[in-house]
Amino acid sequence: MDVTASSLRTWAGIHKWSSLVCTIFLLMLCVTGLPLIFHDEIDALAGDEDGRPVIDAAAERADMLPLDEMIAKALAANPGHVPLFLSFDEERPVVNVTTGPTPDAAGIDMQIRSYDRLTGELAGIIAEDGVMDVILQIHTDMFLGLPGMLFLGAVGALFIVALVSGVVLYAPIMRKMDFGTVRASRPTRIRWLDYHNLLGITALAWAAVVGLTGIIHTLATPIVDYWRGDQLAELTAAYAEAEPLPASRYGSVDTALRTVRAVRPGSRPQFIAFPGGSYSSAHHYTIFLQGGTPLTKGILTPAVVDAETGALTDVRPMPWYMKALQISRPLHFGDYGGLPLKIVWAALDLFTIVILGSGVYLWIAGRRPQARPLLQAETANESLVAAE
Repeated sequence: MDVTASSLRTWAGIHKWSSLVCTIFLLMLCVTGLPLIFHDEIDALAGDEDGRPVIDAAAERADMLPLDEMIAKALAANPGHVPLFLSFDEERPVVNVTTGPTPDAAGIDMQIRSYDRLTGELAGIIAEDGVMDVILQIHTDMFLGLPGMLFLGAVGALFIVALVSGVVLYAPIMRKMDFGTVRASRPTRIRWLDYHNLLGITALAWAAVVGLTGIIHTLATPIVDYWRGDQLAELTAAYAEAEPLPASRYGSVDTALRTVRAVRPGSRPQFIAFPGGSYSSAHHYTIFLQGGTPLTKGILTPAVVDAETGALTDVRPMPWYMKALQISRPLHFGDYGGLPLKIVWAALDLFTIVILGSGVYLWIAGRRPQARPLLQAETANESLVAAE
């Protein structure tokens, strides 16, 4: 890329201001993102060992109690509630039944009760206001809902601009130096500039992946809404004029699941959405089937079943935009390669915190009156390198 001294100054301005505007929010995202990388491990340490056997709750086993029975227990414990979601533990014979006062209840009004499918015993009540849930809420939308998510999406876009402009600045400057050079004999500001550049280029690919997947995730609500109005509405077009199905007429979930497994033998359901919620129509159970690998297990295929009759309406792969959303989370948190990959993700997260901190230091140091002659000399030198 042919970069002149004039264009270098322009790119330097873009890099400086795109970075400074979003730095405080990026620091918040990096700090809150660090424990979220180890969310599963932290939850495992916080929970007590219950001695349950290692069994996938979604497995087909004759000794497992019916899902309908688990749902009935949850509803009996919450009079006036309706079922909203049912999800399966992959390592214990435990199902999580989410209920709420209405089919479109807000998260704060929901209750999640876990039941052992071998004994029918209550395995726990999942609280949505624990420390990790608060951290996740801060990281996701800062307790501002959709406006907060969209704002953080804009922060992510500025971050991508900062990465691109940083690469444009780094390439011509390093033509006269070996990769990773740190000018240890130069003043403190120059040493920190070299560390800033080195860590930045080292974490570049990771930062780009995390930034782009984060932007996608901030658009989750409009993406899901579009899917409901597009693909799901097309799947359930025959029910468009019908009245919403009342909970009293819901049929057997076990029957619906057997119907899907007859069409997709060997498939594993991740969760089931009940009628009226954001992931289903007003008349259907939507059974979401997982992919078969650690990376694709988050790419779900919806099977839509008439909630009253148990008849299969259709099974259709997700469109590209929903697949992009579903794959963004494991990529964002490194949640597809086990603990070793999570450790790498955490190290790069710490690198990014240092990069952001050093960037703020360089900006402050460059504004000091005694630093301006040095800054001007370095800028002139970098401009000559770029021009060459």
